[in-house]
Order: sequence, then structure tokens, then C-alpha cells
Amino acid sequence: MHCCLPMKRYQLLHQLGDGTFGSVVLARAVDTGEKVAVKRMKKKYYSWDECMNLREVKSLQKLSHANLVKLKEVIREDNTLYFVFEYMKENLYQLIKDREKPFPEPVIRNILYQIFQGLSFMHKHGFFHRDIKPENLLCMGPELVKIADFGLAREIRSRPPYTDYVSTRWYRAPEILLRSTNYSSPIDMWAVGCIMAELYTLQPLFPGRSEIDQIFRICSVLGTPDKRDWPEGHQLAAAMNFRFPQFTEMPLASIAPYAGKDAIVLLRDLLRWNPARRPTAVLALRYPYLIC
Repeated sequence: MHCCLPMKRYQLLHQLGDGTFGSVVLARAVDTGEKVAVKRMKKKYYSWDECMNLREVKSLQKLSHANLVKLKEVIREDNTLYFVFEYMKENLYQLIKDREKPFPEPVIRNILYQIFQGLSFMHKHGFFHRDIKPENLLCMGPELVKIADFGLAREIRSRPPYTDYVSTRWYRAPEILLRSTNYSSPIDMWAVGCIMAELYTLQPLFPGRSEIDQIFRICSVLGTPDKRDWPEGHQLAAAMNFRFPQFTEMPLASIAPYAGKDAIVLLRDLLRWNPARRPTAVLALRYPYLIC
């Protein structure tokens, strides 16, 4: 990764997006013509040490995998920090939004296989993502999917409590909604469960309007969590003076009618209330659904 090359090497074309921490611009490398995505950080950085301590730099420097978006280089120029990433033309949110009829099951299986490959590599190397959502899954059509935006990524071995804002509400795991401060990689698996259902239905599974509404919607599908199954969840709820609404579990096959039996088995396990009961990404890859 080169650290001191000026931005003159890239011709900026047009803005692709704007986030809390930075904006992303489509650019072209002047010498090769290759298209890249350049993330320009909003905060000023006055030293390289400061840049290298950034969570995004730390995680991306250690992670190189076919299903993780590649960080090509980091540039600091005039105290502005730029990340130069490989360019992917769309994201999973756009792919879902543009669909008029459901994806064929083999296409969904292939998308999920790639997400789990990327996550298993990430988790094995000691990071969890914390913001898995369709917008952060970049695509070249449904054939190639890569996980992007490591701005919230955490090292698994870094010490809780984790208190800063995590993940988009609709894909947020129950332990986060209940203000747990010692969550880990199972939150990524929950998010993939939400995305899996969305790939079958083309609609978000739990589109909550607030954190309380989010828990309400989860209960209405999964049923009220059993105290014996997830005592920690009930402790977290009690600490917030929150009482779970009473619901019985809805069959997931009625929510995702196009999903085969093997798909429902995996979906059910990804959406376990108790994070300890969700499969790891490595284990998910061994489910019959993903073994073709």
C-alpha cells in the first residue's frame, strides 16, 4: 500500500455517496484508466500516525480476501485523508430494489455463500464488521459480492464495553437493541439473517421506526424470547425497564414462501435471539443449504 502518492494520479469523475465520516467519489487512475472509488475523509489528519490508528485502516490493512473490498492505497494530501478502493458498480440494496420478481434460489445461495466467505475470513482474523446491511455489500451483478465499509469494524480481542453507535436499525441484533456492551461477531450473523429473508421477499424483514418498534417487530415474527433460552436478554431488558411484548412464533416459511426447507433451517438459526446459538460464518458454510 503506497502512502505518499499525490491525488494527481487520479481523475475525479463524480460523487457516488456521502456518509457520516466521508464522501465517496468515482475516479479513474490517470496512468492505467482503471476505475476506483475514492473515499475522502471529512476529518483533517495532521500526521501519518493519526491516520494509521484509524480503525478502517487497521482492519483493511490486515484483510485481503476475494469477498472483501480491496483497499488499494491510502493517501494524505493537504491534511486530507483519502482511501482508494477497488470500484464495484452497485450494491445489494440497489440490486434488490431493481428486482421485479424474486431472485432464483441458486442466485440467493451464491450471494450468501460469498457473504459468509468474507465474514468467516474477517472473523478468523479477529474482526467483526458491526454494520452489515445491503448498502455495504458491493456487487458486480449478483455473481460477485464483496463486503465494504469497515468504518465500524472492531477487533474481537479489543475489550468491551462497546458503547458507540452500531449498525443500521433494521439489521441490528437484539442484544444491541437491548444495549448490551459486550456483543461480538454474532451480530454480523443476525444481520445476514435479515438480509437472507430480504433476498427472498425483496422487502426488509424488520423495518422498525424506532428501537422499541424494532424489538416489537422482531417479537412479532420470532415470538417472545424464552427466559430459559436467553436469560441475558431478559436481564438486559429488565435493566432498561423494558417488557417484551407477548407473541407466538410465526413460521418463517410463511414469511419467505419461496425459500426451500434447507434455506428455512439456516434462516431460523441465523435469527436466534440468543447470540451464542447463532452459527458462526464458518459453520453456516457447512449447512446443507450452502453445500451444493
